[in-house]
Amino acid sequence: MDSGRIRMPGSTPRTRGGARTAPRTARVAALAAAALLATVVPSAQAAAAPAAVVPRIDLTVLVVDDGGSAVGAIAAELKGSGVPFRRIDLNDPNRPVLDAAFLSDTLDGRPRAKYQGVVLPHETAFGPDSAEHTALQAYERTFGIPQVDAYTWSHPGVGLDYTDQGGWSGVLDGTTAGITAAGKAGPFQYLAGSLTFEDNDPTIAESYGYAGRPRAGYTSYVDVPVGGAAGGGRASLVGEYTADGRRELVVTFAYNQYQRQFRALARGIVEWLTQGVHLGQSRNYLSVHVDDVFAPDARWDTALNCTPGDFDCVGDDGEGANPIRMTVADAQYAAAWQKSSGFTLDMVYNGGQGEQWKTEHAGSDPLTDRLVADRAQYRWINHTYTHPFLGCVQDNTVVPWQCAKDTRGNTLWVSRAELSAQIRDNHNWAVRKGISVDRSELVTGEHSGLRTLPQQPVDNPNLAGALADNGVKWTGSDNSREPQQRAVGTASGAAKTVPRHPMNVYYNVGTAAEMADEYNWIYTSRADGGSGICESNPASTCLPAPLPTATGYADHIVPQEARTALSHVLGNDPRPHYVHQSNLAEERLLYPVLDRVLADYRALFAPSAPLVNPAQRDVGTELTRRAAWDQALAAGKVTAYRIGTAVTVKAPAGLTAPVTAPEGTRKRLALGTAAFGTPYAGTRSAWTAPELLQTSVTLTLPTA
Repeated sequence: MDSGRIRMPGSTPRTRGGARTAPRTARVAALAAAALLATVVPSAQAAAAPAAVVPRIDLTVLVVDDGGSAVGAIAAELKGSGVPFRRIDLNDPNRPVLDAAFLSDTLDGRPRAKYQGVVLPHETAFGPDSAEHTALQAYERTFGIPQVDAYTWSHPGVGLDYTDQGGWSGVLDGTTAGITAAGKAGPFQYLAGSLTFEDNDPTIAESYGYAGRPRAGYTSYVDVPVGGAAGGGRASLVGEYTADGRRELVVTFAYNQYQRQFRALARGIVEWLTQGVHLGQSRNYLSVHVDDVFAPDARWDTALNCTPGDFDCVGDDGEGANPIRMTVADAQYAAAWQKSSGFTLDMVYNGGQGEQWKTEHAGSDPLTDRLVADRAQYRWINHTYTHPFLGCVQDNTVVPWQCAKDTRGNTLWVSRAELSAQIRDNHNWAVRKGISVDRSELVTGEHSGLRTLPQQPVDNPNLAGALADNGVKWTGSDNSREPQQRAVGTASGAAKTVPRHPMNVYYNVGTAAEMADEYNWIYTSRADGGSGICESNPASTCLPAPLPTATGYADHIVPQEARTALSHVLGNDPRPHYVHQSNLAEERLLYPVLDRVLADYRALFAPSAPLVNPAQRDVGTELTRRAAWDQALAAGKVTAYRIGTAVTVKAPAGLTAPVTAPEGTRKRLALGTAAFGTPYAGTRSAWTAPELLQTSVTLTLPTA
């Protein structure tokens, strides 16, 4: 991963263009801008001027990209939340030239700003005396367009003293920054108040910054203490500089799109850049699927370095003895943990496995009795009745297994009837137990039936029909294999996949020592006694040394897995995470990871930005909407703009649009208006479409 460390963009201190006598090109541009101001009313953030026509501001962001990680991070945030933007590559010799015609024009007799905000690598990306620099500043001044300086250094040209004037520069790893009162009242109101820079590897500098003391016109949003432990004041890392009728958000530390400090600030950067009105929306999502509920899971053998019962575990008796299965105490703990943590788990269940266990244990299964008694406390998802492999018929006489074939060489497939029975019988079992289960949701055992590379490169051709037979619209898939949602089959209304993130808490371990032992086998070199998989897999890296089995799980694996899960949460990623019932049993390995994720999240965010815990069908719907929205944007089929306090969004019929706006925004109905969207992180947002008899979405923004 790119560490995000970037040194100073320029070594020669410069003042901003408007702070000195303007060059001749700037004076000419200023005269042209003054002429335009005679007919334009700028936004509330621009200087007031007499006007007869309010300009139109298109809801698109201009991103000027130098190939650096800071601009790349902001572009990734825009793309991920559905905000349309146009990227200009500074390294492309054939790129368009930024001049007045590129930035604005007149449409239907109304002045139009083509971009609602501008992202630059730093404040003088085109050169401080260039015609493009002058044209861009005139545009921003005329229409009140904000500019983000993605990464710059502390100097008077951006409203800050040099770092040797009471500031500081250096590596920020492990530093705790504060959200100032202005930041909490402004773009970062959704944060709790402090932000700690990641320090994942003490041997690598992961983020470098310049903290400077504010000058006149600068308002600090994020700062750090300077001057030693006794207290020498604070200096800014993020803030707003207002001068010459323009506004810049100044960021003076290096980052990339994956680092937690950026992910936490990204929402506020976008809200500041768009003045709180933009296409797109984002949430912080977390849901956790617990697979194999009611079933036992096989146990890792620390001597054989494989899992007895698996066909490729050479040297075992094939019985898979000593399985891992929750107990009544584990079920009681799960219910109590949910209540104390304020978080709901999804129980992905195999009813037939529970019935088989009951038969094998003299007709008694206290675990099932306990979970069924507590059924209303969980969400439930069909995982098939007995958890068989539902793809091709497996030939396990070879390692790795392969698909069995008939005498003519045709692949043998599990039949539609068997597939359908596994889905139907499990659903009916839950209904008989009084468990509320959504027929539209399914996760097959091992995600089987879906293509499994390399052995099974296509879906079981009988799968789509079986899903339709049972009303299944959303079936779980493995995000590590298929990160994108797709349809299963080609029929209209076919079920779609819901990719799920696998958590690195293994299905076949019940204790921390077992977990560390298997982790060592996978992630250490052959020389260190491991499998060497990490050496031959280009997507993996080896541990420098095996983890201690007594402490490796708590000290290394838990923080690493919590960090990974939280990165998904902060990345506007609704995809569920999945683990197994064995992780709630014995030493209950899942809870330390989830406790860490929840604690870190709640320390970072204010109550206005709660975790969203979506059901599988809601995740599927969200991913489907995003795909359709991205396609419409790419095809240029969306038009959106703001004129004063009116926002208009036009999109193809049947397409819902994600829109974010300030509190107090109203949506125009066929008759009257209604409050727009739902509140989140200090704004209101929703997927929205025109009302009956309307051809566009029209919102009215609050005047204050």
